[in-house]
Amino acid sequence: MIPLRDSTRSQTYPLVTKAVIFLNVVAFLWELSLGRELPRAFLQLAIIPARYTHPEAAAEIFGSFGSPLAALLPFASSMFLHGGWLHLIGNMWILWIFGDNVEDRLGHARYLLFYLAGGLAASLVHIFSNQASGVPTIGASGAIAAVMGAYFRFFPHARVEAVIPPFFFGPTFVLPAVVFLGWWFLLQFFNGAMSLSVGQRGFGGVAWWAHVGGFAFGLVICLFAQRRQPSTRPRFIEI
Repeated sequence: MIPLRDSTRSQTYPLVTKAVIFLNVVAFLWELSLGRELPRAFLQLAIIPARYTHPEAAAEIFGSFGSPLAALLPFASSMFLHGGWLHLIGNMWILWIFGDNVEDRLGHARYLLFYLAGGLAASLVHIFSNQASGVPTIGASGAIAAVMGAYFRFFPHARVEAVIPPFFFGPTFVLPAVVFLGWWFLLQFFNGAMSLSVGQRGFGGVAWWAHVGGFAFGLVICLFAQRRQPSTRPRFIEI
């Protein structure tokens, strides 16, 4: 199912959500400018699990990182890279629908830290579940899954209007967020379990466990998150 809109209106301007979308678009345009050099860039900027679990063997295949900073860079850079227009648009659309409300609940600064931490958690789960993989992994979906987990926690009774492919022009279905997001999570978990038995390359090349890990991280962290307190100061300019 593809979400079209949700029923929850945010009370604040989604500054961080829009900034993240903007950075992802800029990064993708940069990818397009690389041409034939793009695969080499992915080797340096994408998450390659074998590089962290079998560094000596991976160094012979992919080359070494060169420094601790270069080894840590993919955990940040990979979540701003995408493999194509559909990959980018799909991720950014879901972030646009669910991100503004989570940002509204957490506040701008906490939301930014939460988003980045969610992407990091998703990458670690992906590495743990695909330790021998030499396939570069990119995409914002792990961090966005954390946002979806947070939405599941904060707005379970919100309504999500969705469409089922290939019927993009209808009919549409309106579901409680707890049902829509719960079903999405179960699909990720099921596909992740299948990928462990048949191998990642044989099951669509999707980082299913990154989605599972990101969603679980967002849900668990937000179980302990307090509601952002609105400002009580009067809205006027002092001179």
